[in-house]
Amino acid sequence: MSVTLVLPTAVTMCKCSQSAGKALIGVVIKEMEIPSNIGWYLSGFCDGEGSFNVSLRMRKDHKLHWQVVLTFNVAQRDVTNLLLLQRYLQCGRLQKRSDGVHYFVVTNYKELIEKVIPFFEHFPFQSVLKKKNFDIFRQATNIVNSGRHLTPNGFMEVVELREGLNEGKGRKRKYEKSHVIADYQRILRDYTPNSTLLIENNEMI
Repeated sequence: MSVTLVLPTAVTMCKCSQSAGKALIGVVIKEMEIPSNIGWYLSGFCDGEGSFNVSLRMRKDHKLHWQVVLTFNVAQRDVTNLLLLQRYLQCGRLQKRSDGVHYFVVTNYKELIEKVIPFFEHFPFQSVLKKKNFDIFRQATNIVNSGRHLTPNGFMEVVELREGLNEGKGRKRKYEKSHVIADYQRILRDYTPNSTLLIENNEMI
């Protein structure tokens, strides 16, 4: 008799067959069938090479004139592991810079909510810093998914969370918290709760 265990975030246990004739316990996350060994391998790879980012852009066509951009990306010269990520997470796109570096990038917030975050919840990071950055990113993504980032208070929640993300001397940002604070009175003055919610490519604006 086979048994299916129901785990958080719509994760179920299954047996994933391999060419050697053996079976490894794996998981199904939102229709992603991931063998356990592959899941842990990719998690460890991303622990060292992956990056979670919350960017701000000034956009006059957006509700608060600010856009929140959520990004998970991994950069490598060897594209092999990036293709594995795209295959098993079933999302994201591959890009290549002129210097030969390849990028696996996910910016679609629905894919982040349904694919990326559940994957790393089931195959968690081991390093303290990456665990912290992932938790901050997950909170910010949940705010965007709920639409609260389109309100002044929700937007400031994202800005405050972002302050703790990727801390260190190497962090470079076009817009800092100080830019938002300088514009906050304008945000409050112009904000209308019942204004139309626009959606572009599964990204709330």
